[in-house]
Amino acid sequence: MKRLSFGQPVGGIVQAAYTVENIDAAMQHYVEALNIGPWFVSGPFVPAKGFYRGEPTDMSLTLAVAFTGHMMVELIEQHDTKPSVYQETIKVKGHGFHHWAICSKDFDSDVARYEAAGYPVVFSDISPRGVRIVYVDTRRDLPGMLEIIETTEALEGIYHGYFAAAQDWNGKDPIRRWSVKTGTSK
Repeated sequence: MKRLSFGQPVGGIVQAAYTVENIDAAMQHYVEALNIGPWFVSGPFVPAKGFYRGEPTDMSLTLAVAFTGHMMVELIEQHDTKPSVYQETIKVKGHGFHHWAICSKDFDSDVARYEAAGYPVVFSDISPRGVRIVYVDTRRDLPGMLEIIETTEALEGIYHGYFAAAQDWNGKDPIRRWSVKTGTSK
């Protein structure tokens, strides 16, 4: 089985994602309670090419990711109440677990495979890191959605950098802002 540079298998779960009411408070809580960090934050931003259930969307989001071991945790704060894949879940069960993510080296085929299995695409976009993402609604059979992330060498390099930053992290500089415009951390 081919593995990504941060240890997870290609096509396997690389991330568990949660919606939160306040991303800054949530990151701090994860740092203090679970020693997860450092966090790499993108946003707030509006999805560059976001489509929610076939319609363009201009919801406002902030995302934060951090590694714990070989697994990524993502926190998502939606700053408005516009219809979205996040609001669908928040309205039913409140904030908390939302989706898993896989890294795909054959994006179009993986999206088609999940659609053929009866899991419709409910959100698509270009991520702040410049790759295509799709959420398929797997809630018929699983307790959350699934995000498919187009995994390029550049993206794998970014994720490997986040992974490396988490190894033997000493708790300093727990929140690092990612510039959507320049593609760098500050």
